[in-house]
This record gives sequence, structure tokens and C-alpha cells, in this order.
Amino acid sequence: MPASRRWVQPYVSPFDPCPPIGPIAYETPIQLYLGFQPPGMEQFSPVQALAHGTLWPGLYSPYTNPYLEKKKG
Repeated sequence: MPASRRWVQPYVSPFDPCPPIGPIAYETPIQLYLGFQPPGMEQFSPVQALAHGTLWPGLYSPYTNPYLEKKKG
């Protein structure tokens, strides 16, 4: 279950002296979409859990920089 990336377009006033900011990206955590923990949910080994920062693979979501992805494509 991947994290949900959201984009926000800030309001640009015609009277703003600063250059406009483009779309801003942010990711919402998976925990927002997973109500209660289902019984028997898969678990990482202790070593893998420390490396991933969570015990459950369903809650693991590596951070990817959306701005670097945007420049590549």
C-alpha cells in the first residue's frame, strides 16, 4: 500500500511582488488509510524492522523526492 502523494497549487495574487511558487508536493502517511490493524498482518524480521523504521511492511513507505522525479521526466 503506497503512500498517497498530494499536490497543492498555492494562490498567486496579481499584486504579489514575489515570483509565484509552483505546485507543492507532500505525502500523506499510510496510517491515515489503515483503520485498525488486521489480525495476522505480515511482519518484518527484527533487523529489517529496524532498517525500515516499522514492524509491518504494509506501513513502510520510502520517501522519494517528487521534485527530483519531476526534473528527470
